[in-house]
Amino acid sequence: MSAERGGQRPPDRPGLVTAERAAAREKRPILERLGLALIALVLGGLFGGMAVASFLGGELFLAVMGAIGCAMTLWVGGLTLVRG
Repeated sequence: MSAERGGQRPPDRPGLVTAERAAAREKRPILERLGLALIALVLGGLFGGMAVASFLGGELFLAVMGAIGCAMTLWVGGLTLVRG
C-alpha cells in the first residue's frame, strides 16, 4: 500500500524542489547579492593569480586547477547577481 493511498503525504526528498518550495523562496536583497559577488570576485582574482604564478613557475597541473577554480568562482558570483 503506498503512502499516497493511505492519505499521508510522502516524505520530502532534500534535493526535490516542489512548486510550493519554489514559490516560498525569496530573492536575496541587492546589497547582499552585491556583497557575495564582490567576495566571489576577490576569490576569483586570487585563484587567477595562483594560476598565472603556477604557470610561470612550470607547475602546469596547479595552473589548470587554479584557472578552473577562478572560472567556477566567477561563474557562481555572476549567477548570484542574476538569479538572486
